[in-house]
Amino acid sequence: MALDLDDLFSVRGKVAVVTGGSRGIGYMIASGLVANGVRTYITSRRTDACDTAAATLSEVGECISIPADLSKAEEIERFAAAVSAREDGIHILVNNAGAAWGAPLGEFPEMGFDKVMDINLKAPFMLTQAMLPQLKLAASFVDPARVIMIGSIDRIRVPLGDNFSYSASKAGIHMLARHLAHFVAQDRITVNSIAPGPFESKMMSYLLDDPKTREAIEDANPRGRIGTPEDIVGTVIFLASRAGAYLTGAVIPVDGGISTHG
Repeated sequence: MALDLDDLFSVRGKVAVVTGGSRGIGYMIASGLVANGVRTYITSRRTDACDTAAATLSEVGECISIPADLSKAEEIERFAAAVSAREDGIHILVNNAGAAWGAPLGEFPEMGFDKVMDINLKAPFMLTQAMLPQLKLAASFVDPARVIMIGSIDRIRVPLGDNFSYSASKAGIHMLARHLAHFVAQDRITVNSIAPGPFESKMMSYLLDDPKTREAIEDANPRGRIGTPEDIVGTVIFLASRAGAYLTGAVIPVDGGISTHG
């Protein structure tokens, strides 16, 4: 059997949905998929940002903006219906949209905890559930549909900050992916998680924009640097291609080795 790299890692001709695709890691993932021949739908709460990102990505491929606030049940239904009206099936669903909240222990507000849990944990489950019919339509025995959860290494190690709801939500998303993987395997759908370390994003800008803090983060990383688009896109393409078709229920740290510290 010939194992041609182009066939093994190709995602050309597939259809993908990337939540939180207008910036940060979501934008990196969307740009990588679009550049490799995937018709990609992106969503975010801000219409202007979502439309602008899609217009930029459409210069190199197919990218469609459908803004939505996925923390709301009616918006999840509207978004899923809008994608379904355009596509017969969805090959790749990347649940990336996320939020963070920090506050000292003893002062952490219930509203902040609920917001993070709703966006980081409940919304990915509800959207995956809403899009199951489209994922099933695109799935085959040889080439299953893929659900990819974007978690965090903060679920693997205890973070230094006071973002209690964030780390809890990311621990939850990794377990949710494993639980879902067990239930949808018979539907020819795989579910895996990626646990990123530090990447350029709005969520990390308060640390990475300060040269001293950035240097400290880089020095603490065994690989000695911040993650690049190639790092996250390469992992997503592996999971979404024939190369990753036999993998499900896994968590892949993409963190330069930070999680090896325990």
